[in-house]
Amino acid sequence: MSSDVWDAAQAERYDRDSAFMYTPEVLDPAVRFLADAADGGAALEFAIGTGRVAIPLIEQGVEVSGIELSAHMVDQLHRKRPEVPTVVGDMASSRVTGEFSLVYLVWNSLGNLRTQAEQVECFRNAARHLAPGGRFVVELWVPGIRRFPPGQAAVPFHVGSHHTGFDTYDLSTQQGASHHYRHRPDGTVTYGVSHFRYVWPAECDLMAQLAGLSLERRSADWLGTAFTGDSENHVSVWRKPPDRHTG
Repeated sequence: MSSDVWDAAQAERYDRDSAFMYTPEVLDPAVRFLADAADGGAALEFAIGTGRVAIPLIEQGVEVSGIELSAHMVDQLHRKRPEVPTVVGDMASSRVTGEFSLVYLVWNSLGNLRTQAEQVECFRNAARHLAPGGRFVVELWVPGIRRFPPGQAAVPFHVGSHHTGFDTYDLSTQQGASHHYRHRPDGTVTYGVSHFRYVWPAECDLMAQLAGLSLERRSADWLGTAFTGDSENHVSVWRKPPDRHTG
C-alpha cells in the first residue's frame, strides 16, 4: 500500500498530539451523527486508529469493528478496549466478517491512500461490507489550493501555541504532504510529515458511483451546516441500494 504507517513511537503519542480532536465540541457531534447513521445496526470504522471515535460510539450502544493499517495503533486501541474486533490491514482490500449498516472513515483518512486506484477500491470495499440500505460516511477536507497566491506551494492548516502545520501540494499529481512542527514541554521542537492524495467531493461521488453507492446527503460539518462553495470540509453520506426482495 502507498499509505504511511504509524510506528510504535507515533502510536504511543498519537492521543496526546491529537488532544484537540478529543474535545467535546469536536467529538460529540461526530458520534451523534454516526450513531444516527448506524440506525441501530453494527458499524465498521476504516482506519480505526486508537479508537477516538469508535470508543464513544460503542458507549452509545453501537457495535463497532475496525480495520487499521498500523498494528501499533491497534495495540493502543486494545489497551483501552481489548474487545473491539480489529483487522490489521489496509482499508482498500481487508475484510471483516459480517455485514454492517454503517461504514465510516473520519478526519481526512481517505487521503492516506495515495493513489486514485486505492481510493476507488476503498469505496468498493465499503460497499462490500454494507448491508442493503447501509451507509458509507466520509469526513474529508476540501483542498485549500484556491488560497494559493501565484508562486506559493503551501497553505497553513493550523497555527497554535503548541503546534503549527501546513500542507504542500503538487497540483499535477494531487499528491500532498502535511508538515507538523510541535513545541514540547521541555522546549524542544519536533518535526513530522505525513503524505496524502487530495480528492474533491465530485471525485468522491464518482468513486461511490463506481462502487454502486449513491449520494444521500452532504454537509459542511457533523452539525449539518449547509455545504457551499466556500466550505473547507465536508461530511458525505452515500447509500447502498436496499434489497428489492425485502420490505
